[in-house]
Amino acid sequence: MGSKVHVKKDDVVVVISGKDKGKKGKILRVDPKNNRVVVEGINIVKKHRKPRTANQQGGIVEQEAFIHASNVMLVCKKCNKPARVSRKILENGDKARVCKKCNGTIDIIKKAKKDK
Repeated sequence: MGSKVHVKKDDVVVVISGKDKGKKGKILRVDPKNNRVVVEGINIVKKHRKPRTANQQGGIVEQEAFIHASNVMLVCKKCNKPARVSRKILENGDKARVCKKCNGTIDIIKKAKKDK
């Protein structure tokens, strides 16, 4: 069973360990089951592609590969620094992701449910 990933698609993150340490990029895909993410321009690998149709060309293609979510840190939009993320319930009942450095709201996760 997978764990909850602290980042989501279209977040800007910085790599904190590995061969691409210090590089920034946008998250393209998230695999919460395996706790892995694909970041734009990070962990480029060469893949040998076989031509599938007559007009398609085969060869060696470079593409991004998955990295573990623990190796990336979310960049806060307010302070523009990598920061840990906490979750907070706002006054109106919405849940939000909050930057631990500047205490600024990154985004709202869930809207409040309407009472019937």
